[in-house]
Amino acid sequence: MEAEPPLYPMAGAAGPQGDEDRLRVPDGPEAPLDELVGAYPNYNEEEEERRYYRRKRLGVLKNVLAASAGGMLTYGVYLGLLQMQLILHYDETYREVKYGNMGLPDIDSKMLMGINVTPIAALLYTPVLIRFFGTKWMMFLAVGIYALFVSTNYWERYYTLVPSAVALGMAIVPLWASMGNYITRMAQKYHEYSHYKEQDGQGLKQRPPRGSHAPYLLVFQAIFYSFFHLSFACAQLPMIYFLNHYLYDLNHTLYNVQSCGTNSHGILSGFNKTVLRTLPRSGNLIVVESVLMAVAFLAMLLVLGLCGAAYRPTEEIDLRSVGWGNIFQLPFKHVRDYRLRHLVPFFIYSGFEVLFACTGIALGYGVCSVGLERLAYLLVAYSLGASAASLLGLLGLWLPRPVPLVAGAGVHLLLTFVLFFWAPVPRVLQHSWILYVAAALWGVGSALNKTGLSTLLGILYEDKERQDFIFTIYHWWQAVAIFTVYLGLSLPMKAKLAVLLVTLVAAAVSYLRMEQKLRRGVAPRQPRIPRPQHKVRGYRYLEEDNSDESDAEGEHGDGAEEEAPPAGPRPGPELAGLGRRPCPYEQAQGGDGPEEQ
Repeated sequence: MEAEPPLYPMAGAAGPQGDEDRLRVPDGPEAPLDELVGAYPNYNEEEEERRYYRRKRLGVLKNVLAASAGGMLTYGVYLGLLQMQLILHYDETYREVKYGNMGLPDIDSKMLMGINVTPIAALLYTPVLIRFFGTKWMMFLAVGIYALFVSTNYWERYYTLVPSAVALGMAIVPLWASMGNYITRMAQKYHEYSHYKEQDGQGLKQRPPRGSHAPYLLVFQAIFYSFFHLSFACAQLPMIYFLNHYLYDLNHTLYNVQSCGTNSHGILSGFNKTVLRTLPRSGNLIVVESVLMAVAFLAMLLVLGLCGAAYRPTEEIDLRSVGWGNIFQLPFKHVRDYRLRHLVPFFIYSGFEVLFACTGIALGYGVCSVGLERLAYLLVAYSLGASAASLLGLLGLWLPRPVPLVAGAGVHLLLTFVLFFWAPVPRVLQHSWILYVAAALWGVGSALNKTGLSTLLGILYEDKERQDFIFTIYHWWQAVAIFTVYLGLSLPMKAKLAVLLVTLVAAAVSYLRMEQKLRRGVAPRQPRIPRPQHKVRGYRYLEEDNSDESDAEGEHGDGAEEEAPPAGPRPGPELAGLGRRPCPYEQAQGGDGPEEQ
């Protein structure tokens, strides 16, 4: 059997005609150097370029999927642990037997205060942290703080739970701002790698038209939020497979509950103080917490190993070089932009509705009527509805821009009206299917809200110098809304629904007013981003008065044969005419220095 010929000809090997080819050029050791080390004759530059940019696009998709999976795992672990922890600490027998007089309710209240109050100050430090660490490393650091919060539950004490809760509260807004910025940058990079052949007449790359990355951004945000909303379902796995086996049924936990839904006050008034039939063994709790810790560590590895950088190194240097004082001030200066002012009610409502899903629908309507053992399934219905509806955001590729956002507001408006007049009867399971439908539909509205807002901000503010400021403002207002809900947990359900309804109507009207101004061509007032002030002297920042060229090259160009300039002092007017700042040596020799002015 004959051997197959090699794919590439070997240098120095004899050709089919001996030591010489058809052009009478020797092919052995006497071959010219160009024949040995030159480019392969079958090399196709266009095909290699196409393959290169295809690898780049696949890398961007890998970044989006890794960031989405990391966010899903992080929040799944956080919400699942927090839910299990609060249920265990609520049980009176569990507190007395395992912790005695340590005061777990007081610790839990301070822990929740740390999680909800600390983000109020996030507007002061989030842009500085993102610019200092970079977008990817800020994501990694914030996910690590979430993992730290999980690890402190191995030893539940005041000095472990409360400081970790405060650290987690500080990381909430930076995590979400950096993730929103990251997904937007990935959409812009994917557009750049898909249209790499678009050049102007001089062979230089054109600046892409404004909004050209919008289709990719919409797809990436839909992918991200479809993953993220699955975190609510992932958070119920410890409840379904572990804690539900220890819970009393609804006839015990709801024995003293008299009213639910719109007639209720506070959170589960009359709920039984003992919800556990038997206490879980400490070894089982350690196993569950170890699994959650392993998943949190996996989320850290996903962000660290699979998420690429959002900016090139030189771009990150430029973003940091505008001055830390300017970075601190710019989020406040963006309040001048009427687009952000019109979207603030929607930002606030976005925080209201996600907390209402977890406390209002799940607890005030769900647990209050069908028992604690069905809480996990209600939240799974909300999660699956939101995850599936996130993909409905792709309809924005064909529909006008306001449609998905307004449709989500319409779904929530209809549900709020229904919930305003519905009071389910405690311990009656015939209406449980209505609860699951309401939870799934609320998830549909939440998904359209979150996907629509993030996509809208990425389209309106596509300058890479502003994106971290804009997403910081968005998630800061969300944090303020969540803090407001935390303060108003004891209000009657009708008051909560009324606040929710008023905020939703104001948000929809304000947003439609903003779209009307944009159609009329009203120019927004954006703060100017200062030019980078580089302290680095090197090849990257060659400027007219800050270059690495010698004096002779600056005066005579590249001619190496010209006569060297005479030594000695140079007159000031000649230096001034060259447009070059005199060096300190020339100033000391009597040049155009400050001593002679």
